Amino acid sequence: MNIDKLYILFLAQGQKITTDTRKIEKGQLFFALKGANFDGNKFALEALNQGARYAIVDDKRYEGEKNVIYVANVLETLQKLALHHRRTLNTPIIAITGSNGKTTTKELIKEVLAKKFKVAYTKGNLNNHIGIPLTILDIKAYEDISIVEMGANHQGEIESYCTYTEPNFGLITNIGRAHLEGFGGIEGVIKGKSELYKYIKATNGRIFINIDDATLLQQGESIQQIPYGTDANLPTHGNIISDKSQSLSVRIKDEQNHFEIHSNLTGDYNLYNILAAYTIGRYFEISPKDIIQAIESYEPSNSRSQILTMENHTIILDAYNANPSSMEVALLNLSKQNGRKIAILGAMKELGKYTEAEHLRILEKSIKLDINEIVAVGAEFQLGEKFEKVTYLNTTEEAREWYQQQEWDNETVLIKGSRGMALEKIL
Repeated sequence: MNIDKLYILFLAQGQKITTDTRKIEKGQLFFALKGANFDGNKFALEALNQGARYAIVDDKRYEGEKNVIYVANVLETLQKLALHHRRTLNTPIIAITGSNGKTTTKELIKEVLAKKFKVAYTKGNLNNHIGIPLTILDIKAYEDISIVEMGANHQGEIESYCTYTEPNFGLITNIGRAHLEGFGGIEGVIKGKSELYKYIKATNGRIFINIDDATLLQQGESIQQIPYGTDANLPTHGNIISDKSQSLSVRIKDEQNHFEIHSNLTGDYNLYNILAAYTIGRYFEISPKDIIQAIESYEPSNSRSQILTMENHTIILDAYNANPSSMEVALLNLSKQNGRKIAILGAMKELGKYTEAEHLRILEKSIKLDINEIVAVGAEFQLGEKFEKVTYLNTTEEAREWYQQQEWDNETVLIKGSRGMALEKIL
């Protein structure tokens, strides 16, 4: 079946798509995707029995079954269908990538734009080669603007995403030491993340850019830019009011306005996420009053920079993910807090040959900061050199037991680690 005919079926079913038989809704199209450890083709008939209207497969053994549609490659078909849908829309798309802060920035921008527009956006962690086409296919014709988050762990991914997303605007939050194994080092990260800029340049789009970041500035040369940063000469600029409290407050100025934003976020690094949201809001002619209200009402969730006030101590829960760059800024933020400070750090994944050096570097950095105690969790921290200030634990379960045994007395505790460590289980 060609894409045109499949698209007619897609619309007829109300744009309902699933790739998971555990979440079947009546009338959906089931795309039988394959992975390293699963084959969706095997569940095609089950999906139909559970209420799916059609099942799209690429295993010839199921060809000819009622309501089964055979294609050469299910994933490629899903992506082609997303491109077909995207080209029927008048919706401008803002694509967001970066080593850190993608989701927080996306959520802030979504809250700001929703003050004026009907906004489509990436839900949850649907920011990969499967999630992005699903995000595109979920955009409704009546929605005014869309925000698409793009995650990547190797070169070529973002370039691929752009071919079926066709974004009009691009934003790279930052480029840091993340997914070093897949990207092949920091130069590979720069090249991979900058694929978004290359697409925007080739299609005469525009980028929202933090010009305080020398790497972004270099990669964004000769592209139409809407800048933001801390330089007072910029049309939109800002600075931190105070870095001694868990919650971040910033001062922002543009050509006509001067005001403060008191957010529910933590960490100096979120200044740029707030500036990005403000800059985009003003670009789309949303009033400063509405922008401030949107940003101040945003509550971080899902273990991303959450501030949890416990009975006799405070938790900064930032355990959704971690890499050397995000770990550094989280530790720096912790060191600026008042009182006794403790860091519970989980191992950082996907670093490949850089694993030992990066974990050693983080420990060396942390013991030099104004942090009273560091708890290092995971085999990756079990290095030849031991530091007196560090408690070494092997598993998250051991960390949970350690946490429960403490007699807390007004400490600030950072909990941060890679997704595979699931450090939120400590609580």
